[in-house]
Amino acid sequence: MTNNTADIVVYTTKWCPACWRAKQVMKSMQVDYVEVDIANDNGAAEHVMLLNRGYRSVPTIVFPDGSHLSEPQIHDLKEKLNSYT
Repeated sequence: MTNNTADIVVYTTKWCPACWRAKQVMKSMQVDYVEVDIANDNGAAEHVMLLNRGYRSVPTIVFPDGSHLSEPQIHDLKEKLNSYT
């Protein structure tokens, strides 16, 4: 990717299959990101709940423009990531 995508934060848990899929998409598109496991970080879990109206939805992916996707479909995630190229 041509732009700095390292500011993308992916909130996950180890047991989440949708998290694994989202990370695979990002890896295949060569997108840098920071992964935060909300099971090990209470502050991160609270942030995810704030973004998702009280739900601990994972993956929650926060982008440098301040937008976020929660439990995104693969095509929605790819479309958003393509906006950074």
